[in-house]
Amino acid sequence: MNFLKSILTAKSAQKGSKETSLDTNILWEETGISDWKTGYIQTLINLERFDQEVLPFLQKNQSLSISEMFQQLPITNKKWCKNPDNQTINELILQGNIALVKRSSKDMIFVPIRKEQSLRQISVPEVEFSVIGPKEGFIEDIDTNLLLIQKRLPTSSLQIDFLEIGTRTKSKVAILYLKDVADEENVNTMKQRLSEIEYDHILDSSYLVQMIEDNKMSIFPQFIDTERPDRVVAALVEGKVAFLTNGSPHGTYGPVSLVEFFAAFDDYFLSWHIASLFRIMRIFAVIFSIFATPLYVAVITYHPELIPDDLMSTLTTSRTDIPFPPVLEALFLELTIELLREAGARLPTKVGQTIGIVGGIVIGTASVDAGLTSNVLLILVALSALASFTTPVYRMSNSIRIVRFPMIILSGIWGLLSVALGLMTILTHLLALTSLGRPYLAPIYPPRIKDWKDSFIRLPFFTQKERPKQLRVKEKEKINWWKKRDIDEFD
Repeated sequence: MNFLKSILTAKSAQKGSKETSLDTNILWEETGISDWKTGYIQTLINLERFDQEVLPFLQKNQSLSISEMFQQLPITNKKWCKNPDNQTINELILQGNIALVKRSSKDMIFVPIRKEQSLRQISVPEVEFSVIGPKEGFIEDIDTNLLLIQKRLPTSSLQIDFLEIGTRTKSKVAILYLKDVADEENVNTMKQRLSEIEYDHILDSSYLVQMIEDNKMSIFPQFIDTERPDRVVAALVEGKVAFLTNGSPHGTYGPVSLVEFFAAFDDYFLSWHIASLFRIMRIFAVIFSIFATPLYVAVITYHPELIPDDLMSTLTTSRTDIPFPPVLEALFLELTIELLREAGARLPTKVGQTIGIVGGIVIGTASVDAGLTSNVLLILVALSALASFTTPVYRMSNSIRIVRFPMIILSGIWGLLSVALGLMTILTHLLALTSLGRPYLAPIYPPRIKDWKDSFIRLPFFTQKERPKQLRVKEKEKINWWKKRDIDEFD
């Protein structure tokens, strides 16, 4: 090992004091061959493969030069580094490579024999489960996730660019797009934002999403992350840009618009009539979830004249013994629902379901019997919470939950006037919001009538001949035309 120490010492003297020292976890040992030594980290490499494939070859061909060894060593993806510095040695060995060093040379050969990790098997998506359609979901291994995409998109136009993000974790990130479809400006924007990230650790794609969003202070998500490879493939075909992160079971793509968050991918597996009905139902459910409780508080507090006479007696009876004003009553119930939801999400599955069901029944009944809340408001809050679950994208569901609280507080200040001001504030914010520089409210604003065929409703596939205009894709048409022909119509 003395010759190796002398090589590294000489390199350090040549490079100066800024040279990174070698990792102390690297094990440099004799191979039993006079001219060759190896360096590796034992926990990262497959020792069995090393003993069976590398060492026997070294013993049989110990007289080879380092260039001949590099050419004849029967291992793929090996690297030959000429006079590498200490930092390069550290990085390559930490990636699961074995360094081969010959006494007469300062060059090194790095052989990739990384230990195979025990990966989670491909399973059914848990958050975006569908009754109809594929049942495969992403896992934490980026190579497996790329395979799931490439087998669904076997085309040479699929471009995959790799980045390494995270000064310490060095997380592998893959950017995907169709080079003959996707707009170059969208691709370059995504690449630039990801490549400029400087952060110690990137453990999930959610880190990157928060760092590359157009408006980092907005509560509305500006990218869609999904655990379904088929949804990512559909986005790529539309002309969007996606990225995968090693260690994350999600794929992320953009640019996106607000209406896309209310479109479940199951809609494309159903007839267009049913899919359109479900989309409209989700949109109305979200509107109800945000405004039902604030409108109740505003009407009860400031505008009782809007209540029909037949309903007035019911509301009066339900609030006879309630000691709190409607705004505090509503906030109490909303916070209770959120606590039950959070507790159910953090506990084990079976226990969480029990807490959610039993807790909701017990606390709701007890609060009404104790005279703390009215039964009418309890029904409204429960329906609002149920309506928020209809959003297919989890991150948008969280945003809707947050928006309800300021709307309730505003409704207790000036009534319907405050609700109107809150609505205008939300709309103004959404109008100014962008995703990868594209309008967030498209195709509503700016209005693009042709893109409405797959927004609020989903019309038949043969009507969707063109890709969305906001993406500014290179290849605008998805199909030239489609016409159903009977067998007797053919020549």
